[in-house]
Amino acid sequence: MKHVIKKAMVSAVWLLILCVSENNLHAQGMPVYDNTNFISLAKSLVESAKQTSELLKTVEFLKQQKERIEMVSNVIKQLNVVRELTRNNQRLFDMVQNDLRELLNSPYIKPVEVNKISESFNAIIEQALDDLDFVSQLLANNTLNMTDAERIQFLREKELKSKEMVAEIEAKTRRYREIIAFREMQDKINNRTENY
Repeated sequence: MKHVIKKAMVSAVWLLILCVSENNLHAQGMPVYDNTNFISLAKSLVESAKQTSELLKTVEFLKQQKERIEMVSNVIKQLNVVRELTRNNQRLFDMVQNDLRELLNSPYIKPVEVNKISESFNAIIEQALDDLDFVSQLLANNTLNMTDAERIQFLREKELKSKEMVAEIEAKTRRYREIIAFREMQDKINNRTENY
């Protein structure tokens, strides 16, 4: 009898669960809209759209400003490279002017060597002047239609070349000074007085 009562109770509970769940599935109510919330939602969406359009305008403005800053930055880079190129060439001219005069005025330079020394220094100066003239033409009218990056790369190459010319002038000057010092020492040795 106990078993029969237990089975009846379990069946009743299952029947009750099935009936309740079946009623919940079919008992859907009518949706209710609150007009006040709907109107405030619409106003909120309109305000969000306005803010979004303002943000898009701000983004476009900032993008334009970034492009302008990059243009100015590229111009400044070009000017810095040109300034360094000009400094190197000025240093080159000063070295040639002072060192060449000093070398050619030395009594230990032979007259045959004067032309050779002058020509070697003049060749470097002429190359520097040609490079400087080409750079000024490039910057003045952009005949090669280069981008800013290509122009900066080209100017850096010319700057490096001008540094190499300065180093070459320094090496030639040092070599000729060593020749003069050697000849001066040789002259002193050959013309010394003998004390016996």
